[in-house]
Amino acid sequence: MPEVYTIPLSKIIHELQLETAFLPKSADDILIQSRDVVRPGMELNGYHEYFDPNRIAVLGRAEMYMLVSLKPSRRAMALDSYLSLKPPAVIVARGIDPGKDFMEIAETYHVPVLRTTESTSNVVASLVAYLNVELAPRITRHGVLVEVYGEGILLVGDSGVGKSETAIELIKRGHRLIADDAVEIRRVSSKSLVGQSPENIRHFIELRGIGIINARRIFGMGAVKLQEKIDMCINLEIWDATKVYDRMGMDSEYTEILGIKVPVMTIPVKPGRNLAIIIEVAAMNNRQKKMGYNAAYELLSALGMDASMMPHEEIKRDLDI
Repeated sequence: MPEVYTIPLSKIIHELQLETAFLPKSADDILIQSRDVVRPGMELNGYHEYFDPNRIAVLGRAEMYMLVSLKPSRRAMALDSYLSLKPPAVIVARGIDPGKDFMEIAETYHVPVLRTTESTSNVVASLVAYLNVELAPRITRHGVLVEVYGEGILLVGDSGVGKSETAIELIKRGHRLIADDAVEIRRVSSKSLVGQSPENIRHFIELRGIGIINARRIFGMGAVKLQEKIDMCINLEIWDATKVYDRMGMDSEYTEILGIKVPVMTIPVKPGRNLAIIIEVAAMNNRQKKMGYNAAYELLSALGMDASMMPHEEIKRDLDI
């Protein structure tokens, strides 16, 4: 069974700058566990078939004015019917006053009521985006996450292969560190992974022979970033003379993280190789591939070869001079 993550309502109040109209207890003790948000128009009209008690409700102009249009007895019945289901919190948007009867029924059923002057669509969009990150499925991987030319690059490999040293060189070349040693990866959508550092080791890097350094204090705020989308995974491994490494880049290899395929590349490490420059080129090349350009195919076309009609082993042999 998948692990269920929660976030205290206090964090949502702080992030969205919500006004507290009523809290039955401390917002730190009210835990939210659903990434979904509901606008309860159907529920206020008595349809509760698919009601999810874990979803935060957002009431905008349509819902509130619909309630105002009802007779007092019908309005009280609609509010009592819905709030008795005890949604985890209700947010009233556009600065609308929910009214005395609304607040009395909410207090009766201990339902938190929050307010904001933002438009309903903005509240829903901001709330969903925030919850998608905070409540996303996650794993922690050993590695280093850096941003290179806007691409999130996850460096993995055996301990001592040079991941942290490569990250330092990339920082000196103007790129940014997100996480060293432990990378917390979250699946924020069906296509996106976001990585960040655990808070207790954020911005710290371990360099063998030197020890622990704080990248933010040594290189400045411009050298670090809190989180970044993971666009590519690079596996650093000690050079193996018996192994055949990719020389064409025709095929794209992938690794699966939390059910999402991420392009992966293996880069052999040996003395004399400037890994920082190689990773910079890999980041730019990955961006080109995402935009539909592959240099290997252009080379074959310039040589009068049809890559789609030839096995890749044959292409490599014909180009091997």
